[in-house]
Amino acid sequence: MFERFRQGDVSTNRTHGGLGIGLAIVKHLVEMHGGVASASSPGPGKGATFTVRLPVQASLDNSLYAAANPNGGHTGEIARLEGVRVLFVDDDADACAAISSILNETGAVVKTALSVNAALGIIEQFKPQVLISDIGMPEQDGFELIRGVRARGYSYRMVPAIALTALARPEDRRRALLAGYQVHLAKPIDGGELSATVAALIGHTASNK
Repeated sequence: MFERFRQGDVSTNRTHGGLGIGLAIVKHLVEMHGGVASASSPGPGKGATFTVRLPVQASLDNSLYAAANPNGGHTGEIARLEGVRVLFVDDDADACAAISSILNETGAVVKTALSVNAALGIIEQFKPQVLISDIGMPEQDGFELIRGVRARGYSYRMVPAIALTALARPEDRRRALLAGYQVHLAKPIDGGELSATVAALIGHTASNK
């Protein structure tokens, strides 16, 4: 079933060549993450159940948000961000918590927002030195956020911004930069790279003291 274009009953005259490649892609992606994809059915005409099992620890260790290790598993220097105010925006509460953990370990002061409106409210009081935002958010996305920030008079010198997104094509990067972000980082990213990028934006040098 998980093979490309698999067809169970080859005796019938079908116009389409089996199941296509969808399930094969699912199996490949799941196994890349150390998981297992399986399917079961109680019998003909009774439907089927498809199950994906992923190892929780491996998923956390290999994700964008490796909160337990802000150095991302690398042995090189990490940037210290003592007292640097960072606003992180993402509609995923788990992502907000994980990024906060990563940056707090570097000494940064982090506030999070789950929506564009919330972020625009926080920015007035918090006065972040760096803004980090996801792009693909419901209702209002990261492009609308950065336009709102810049429209309020926060120039890139006042609040440099990082677009942190799964949209990693060259055209996605160009669009993010043209919208008002200074840096486009593609997921997955480790804590060391993220902290170093923040430090570079505000002129700090990396240090693992």
